[in-house]
Amino acid sequence: MRQISLFIKKQPPGRLIAVGFALVILLGTLLLLLPVSVREDASVSFIDALFTSTSAVCVTGLIAIDVADHFTIFGQAVVAILIQVGGLGVTSIGAGLILAARKRLGMKGRVLVKEALNVDGAKGMVRLVKSVLLMTLCFEVVGAALSFVVFSQDYATGDAVRLSLFHSIAAFNNSGFDILGGLRNLIPYQGDVLLNLTTAGLIIFGGIGFLVILDVGKKRFNFKKFTFHTKVVLTTTLFLLVAGTLLLKATEDVTWLGAFFQSVSARTAGFSTYPIGEFTDAGLFTLILLMFVGASPGSTGGGIKTTTFFVLIQEVRSLFTKRHIGAFRRSISMETLGKAFLITLLSLLLVCAGTFLLCILEPDLTFLQLLFEEVSAFGTVGLSTGITPGLGWPAKLVLIITMFAGRVGMFTLLSMWIDRLAPAARYTEESLTVG
Repeated sequence: MRQISLFIKKQPPGRLIAVGFALVILLGTLLLLLPVSVREDASVSFIDALFTSTSAVCVTGLIAIDVADHFTIFGQAVVAILIQVGGLGVTSIGAGLILAARKRLGMKGRVLVKEALNVDGAKGMVRLVKSVLLMTLCFEVVGAALSFVVFSQDYATGDAVRLSLFHSIAAFNNSGFDILGGLRNLIPYQGDVLLNLTTAGLIIFGGIGFLVILDVGKKRFNFKKFTFHTKVVLTTTLFLLVAGTLLLKATEDVTWLGAFFQSVSARTAGFSTYPIGEFTDAGLFTLILLMFVGASPGSTGGGIKTTTFFVLIQEVRSLFTKRHIGAFRRSISMETLGKAFLITLLSLLLVCAGTFLLCILEPDLTFLQLLFEEVSAFGTVGLSTGITPGLGWPAKLVLIITMFAGRVGMFTLLSMWIDRLAPAARYTEESLTVG
């Protein structure tokens, strides 16, 4: 045991986080294959159980089989728990259990939580974990209560409570799972204003990140006093929501409520109130762009993140204006710029490689359908044109790997293999013609 403990302590945080997610996915797969999890009139293969578990832990929402039609109440509860663990992060849940047992959170644990929540320093980790868990509980309880008002009109009280709790957990954790059955998602509630706004609110708060929510509450909604990170996240999120709504309204035959909801959902939630497979190419391309950007750092969502997108836009702006890169009277370091470019490049390579493999494995499907599916998996979104259940097991395996990489994060995956210091010696710089 001592040797195992020493071995774990020597591993870089990124590697431990990735292994933690993988172990939870494997455990979820085994639980979903149990007879008590599967309905008597349904059958679940290993690849579909693995796909569902990965989609839940990676808070994606892509489904190879319908959760309500194939799993019992126990199986649905397993999916809900996997979504909750995946949304908060394995290390955050582990830290919370340690604190609940009234034990001390060690330095290694603090570093892991720091990496998982994507914060700068390891100071105040215990207080942060407590705040995150309490905040999650509050949002999900309120979301469930509001959702119950809607579901109680169509279902018996017990079923309405179950639907409301599952929906609230899935929405706040930016996972597009539903248990309405029949692969309908939220299409039956297309015009329900309360459920649409409740779901959109949970998605937005879950997607802007815990640190932003804490900062907004602490500064009492005074924008001038917000941290630079909070200002960037809020302004970029607002821009993407407005731009997405206008573009979807212009390209699709949807209501303003529908355009707004899909703009919100495309930012890593995956709920849909309209059949995505019937969207025009322009509408699908709009959703692809929104899915690729995704949510914000330290949130329950995926994608390259809003801050990465903001940094890239500011770099383009600085090139045209001949000014130093920055915003809100703050400069952005070259290290941050380099990290943003690296994350975007790695993400593009992953999406391109995944789409290429899907094109080979599923030649009967269109390129746009496969690209949409791949970007949805990478951004841990869950939106689909309806092709997921019909994919072969090799294509599903490609999406499983993509979902895992999208949830853990490209930078975290890269850091898995970096456990040594950078060399001190550098070669002489020389100019290179590019472009």
